[in-house]
Amino acid sequence: MNTTSRTRPRAILRIHFHPAERTDELYGQLLAVVDGISSRVEPLPADWSAYVDLTGALTYWGRDAEGLIAVLRLRLLALHGVQCSAGAGPTRSIAAMAADATPPGAATVVRDDPYGIAAFLRTKPASALPGIGPRTAKTLARYGITSVGDIADTQLPTLQRILGTTAARLAHDRALGIDERPVVPGAAPRTMSASRRFDRDELDPDQHHRAVLGLVQELGGRLRTSGEISQALVLTVTYADRSQTTRTRTLAEPTAHTPALAETARQLLTVLGLQRARVRTLTLRAERLRPAEDAVHQLTLDQRDDKLRRLETALDKAAALYGPRVAGAASTFPRAGWRPARRA
Repeated sequence: MNTTSRTRPRAILRIHFHPAERTDELYGQLLAVVDGISSRVEPLPADWSAYVDLTGALTYWGRDAEGLIAVLRLRLLALHGVQCSAGAGPTRSIAAMAADATPPGAATVVRDDPYGIAAFLRTKPASALPGIGPRTAKTLARYGITSVGDIADTQLPTLQRILGTTAARLAHDRALGIDERPVVPGAAPRTMSASRRFDRDELDPDQHHRAVLGLVQELGGRLRTSGEISQALVLTVTYADRSQTTRTRTLAEPTAHTPALAETARQLLTVLGLQRARVRTLTLRAERLRPAEDAVHQLTLDQRDDKLRRLETALDKAAALYGPRVAGAASTFPRAGWRPARRA
């Protein structure tokens, strides 16, 4: 056996993009810049981020991780004016934790050695570990386990009694810096979005509600026209100071049915709690699109839903003949002074 041969250390990058305005086209352009550094890119459009395997790229470019990330950040800023935050480490979970702790315009790199990994992980709160949500962290805290170091030091059988077999093993491994999940290259999942930019900073929750329902109606029609269904909706709010808040919710079943989309969109809007918020733009994005023939519609004894679907078909035909806003739900038609939504 050749004792001098060693497995090449991994370098995984998690990068978050922070543009002033989000569009599907821009996200694709940013991914193309990343692909120019390393072809092993796994897009994560839900939060405008991506995983990148830099392991081979380091040798190709003859740079260390810090230097290569600096080149990537400079290209993104020079070509598209987009700041990013980046975290890198030997595993996906460490890269994600490093990125989450990094502000826009900066990068955090964790070295692939036992000391560097332990120094980064052990002092972090338990909730910072991927897979440990607020409820799980609260459960662990009842047993005095409050940091990632505490998770690493707790015997696995003890953790299993608290969290269950699978969750405990994952948490214990990741607390020790063990995570063999690879970066899976692929194209960004197809999405479809619509935006409404207000003429002025809008504080009226009723106007927010009308705008979101209008976006739902537009997206539903476009989905049905293209023969697609959506598995999730993402609502992004851009405020007067250009800061943004994004919320995502998976649909009960993949659909292009406007009432079902509207119900989920209302839930997203309610969770955001925009009372008296100065809103500049609302963007609704349908994600994880699939062909409509893949839809599975739950059968019910309620004839109202079937009538709504027949009405929806008639409205789609009318929109195709006379324009997208010729007819629709009355609540989606705002008061005088409204201007058509701008598509993302």
